[in-house]
Amino acid sequence: MLNDVASTSVSCEKFGTLVDGGIVEMFTLTSSAVELRLITYGARVVALRSKDREGRMADVALGYDTLTPYVENKNAYLGTIAGRFANRIARGRFVLDGETVQTTINNGANMLHGGVVGFDRHNWSAEVVPDGVEFKLVSADGDQGFPGTLTAHVRYTLRGETVRIAYSATTDKTTVVNLTNHTYFNLAGEGSGTILDEELTLDADFYTPVADAAAIPTGEIAAVAGTPFDFTKAAAIGARIGEDDQQLKFGRGYDHNFMVRGKAGELRPAAKVVEPRHGRVLLVETTEPAVQFYSGNFLDGTLVGKAGAPYVQRSGFCLETQGFPDAPNHAGFPSTVLKPGEVYKSMTTWRLTVAE
Repeated sequence: MLNDVASTSVSCEKFGTLVDGGIVEMFTLTSSAVELRLITYGARVVALRSKDREGRMADVALGYDTLTPYVENKNAYLGTIAGRFANRIARGRFVLDGETVQTTINNGANMLHGGVVGFDRHNWSAEVVPDGVEFKLVSADGDQGFPGTLTAHVRYTLRGETVRIAYSATTDKTTVVNLTNHTYFNLAGEGSGTILDEELTLDADFYTPVADAAAIPTGEIAAVAGTPFDFTKAAAIGARIGEDDQQLKFGRGYDHNFMVRGKAGELRPAAKVVEPRHGRVLLVETTEPAVQFYSGNFLDGTLVGKAGAPYVQRSGFCLETQGFPDAPNHAGFPSTVLKPGEVYKSMTTWRLTVAE
């Protein structure tokens, strides 16, 4: 046992070995209500166990029991920290301080989640902290084309029912940064089927439509009212996912950025999901300006998770708290620029409880 503070224990064990000989460690955070498992490869969530209304525990995060699938399955981003720039940048290109930056391309003609070798492909260093673990990664100047040496820290802590993810980063040259966690949730339990009956509320009156199936925003900030994107009142994820709506067709479902109500920089509600059968509830708060809601549309059954069940289409959802996608190319979007002497800071919490 490495740490035991405020009823949260933290233990560490070897999870696997990379081809270069690097050791991947797993940290298990355990409170009276929740168990969270994290690995250094991608600073990612590999398991998240919470109680249902009967007090029964289940793992509600999609993932694997061994390292090899995480290394080989490059495009699902299960549980990982996405960076240096999460989500998409059109053509991987933008202008910064008058200079054109070209990043690596890994999603058609565009950059997704940091490029060919994003933060998900790195084995982060780790240090146990009170109630959790802090991961660190130094991304060199020019990594994937991004300027500046970026030093990123992601601290996961667990207290009672609440997981807290605190991000920070500094740079020695002007750059862009947008970090998020890419956990796929299924509140009925990973491998138990689809998430279409789970009921979602988003604290968002506006979203950013995309231009086509490449999912690059048009630059418009559109009202959700009167569209299948209106989750201001709770609705089943699957209730309108098949409607004749061009935005839904582009993404094969939901894969869109929603503007969170309130002031960015302040911790405030972003989303709530209720699984009606077992009663599990996920409450998300964030300091970020937005959250990307993704309904697992490109899962196709080829990935097989911890329970031995294939991850079929829509068997998990993501709520990626973030800056706006393609922000460096849209003056009307909140800035994702980080300059020397500044500190990028972001906070997201997941509270795992049960419906009353």
